[in-house]
Amino acid sequence: MGEMGRAEMRALYGEWAPRDVRDAAALMAGFDGDWWVAGGWALEAFTGVEREHDDLDLAILRADLPAFRDHVRGRFHVWAAFEGALKPVLPDGPDELPAGCGQVWLRPEAGSPWEYDVLLNPGSAGEWVNRRVPQMTLPLEDATWAGPGGVRCLNPEVVLLFKAKHLRAKDRADFAAALPLLGEDQRAWLGQALAWAHPGHEWLVRLKGEASTRHTGGGGVHGGR
Repeated sequence: MGEMGRAEMRALYGEWAPRDVRDAAALMAGFDGDWWVAGGWALEAFTGVEREHDDLDLAILRADLPAFRDHVRGRFHVWAAFEGALKPVLPDGPDELPAGCGQVWLRPEAGSPWEYDVLLNPGSAGEWVNRRVPQMTLPLEDATWAGPGGVRCLNPEVVLLFKAKHLRAKDRADFAAALPLLGEDQRAWLGQALAWAHPGHEWLVRLKGEASTRHTGGGGVHGGR
């Protein structure tokens, strides 16, 4: 949907209801497809550092959209979000989405706040595919971890890779909170992915510095999932 300020987003599209990981679990109870929490809530679950959230990002497989629509039928209206626009996906209409649409928004009715931003991931069951770089894939079990209440959350290093593109104040704060908690494999993966996707990124220096500190016996917290 592009990068906008919080007030600008609300003025244009309306309010978002506060939702958290527990709400996601309640929404998805009984859904048979793969799903996970991404974005800032996934990072907060990993770091334990509370932060403000504009919304809650869920992810499902794009191929599971028909099943997901059935899952929320009668509870939420589904809207395609694409290129700065919104279009209703009518309850009895086709599952085809506009070109370039990679997410759908949910709300109970027109007068209600939006409740969930659902990312539509390419790939097949048990697989994670980078929506921006489809050549980058992982088994879903390797790309996610069991967060609060057993809810699948996208790994922090993967979330940070997406956040690296924008480098907003909240992205830098998320990186600072997560960096000391990342395990060696997580830092190595993020470093390689950043070097490939964003050569010369400012976080690469921090990742190398953190690795050097650990190898010389300095401070730092050994984290992991």
